[in-house]
Amino acid sequence: MTERPEHVEPEFMELTFVVAREFSGWRADRYVAHRIPRLSRTRVQRILKDHAFDEAGLAVKANRVLRAGERITVYKRPPDEPDAPRTFGVLCEDEWLLAVDKPPCLPVHPSARYYKNTLTTLLEERYGKPRPVITHRLDSETSGIVLCAKGIDAERALKRMFADRKISKTYLAVIAGALDPPDGRIEAPLAHDDASAIYVKMGCGNPDGLPSLTEYRTKEVRGGRSLVELHPRTGRQHQIRAHLAHVGHPVVGDKMYGPDESLFLEYLETGPTDDIVRRAGHRRHALHAAELELVHPFTKEPVRVVSPLPQDIVELFGG
Repeated sequence: MTERPEHVEPEFMELTFVVAREFSGWRADRYVAHRIPRLSRTRVQRILKDHAFDEAGLAVKANRVLRAGERITVYKRPPDEPDAPRTFGVLCEDEWLLAVDKPPCLPVHPSARYYKNTLTTLLEERYGKPRPVITHRLDSETSGIVLCAKGIDAERALKRMFADRKISKTYLAVIAGALDPPDGRIEAPLAHDDASAIYVKMGCGNPDGLPSLTEYRTKEVRGGRSLVELHPRTGRQHQIRAHLAHVGHPVVGDKMYGPDESLFLEYLETGPTDDIVRRAGHRRHALHAAELELVHPFTKEPVRVVSPLPQDIVELFGG
């Protein structure tokens, strides 16, 4: 839809989602709860009662079954936002592509807790409308490369390349302990962890989960921790973090997949207290999107983008 409905309060923020293929067939209430984490069931139902619309301007009801490619616009009251970084670096840019160096703890997309303090909003502030479009996911605490598209043709091309696994991604992480063997692969299907109290948590115990493969190489072991290079060959939600936890070597600082998921639930209530940071081992999970390689979809030239390891991870590993 193009016009804001008259009944929507001016201060309400506008969120637009395009339904990806993996969400086709989901009910609207389940989809909105997934895309805006930490909303209560009551708030989801309230939003869908009179603050959600499709491209034709028709109300989206809670039981509506969504189709891939549908564009859903949701309006919600802005939260009292926690602080977050409000700067980002530019690693590579041309008339089609923009590679951003995202600092840790800057959310990528608006959520129940964040709106203005997001990479999406910062891109619009710097580039105006239409802003560069983020073409893949990166968790709030994860630092490093976010690839954006300028224009609809670039957006379609990059999203298709990610879907077809034609973009190579390299991550660096500090993990607990040492992997055995030091170089290898973790191949375990991923599905939502129904045993967890955390709605978005993934688990490797379901044989009907989506096939998932992560290759790894240990770069250095020091003081009971390892610096590991990781290559996700599939692109599942939380894949690297869930796979490392599955083999007993979670990312240091990971409150969701670390030794006790109650850390994450406590963190939602209190934020990063000194006690939570001490128990988790670091203020955020020590995962960094370090490198992307692709063939430029328009110039056909090879593109390699590199983000240096941020200082907090360097210091964590004793550098």
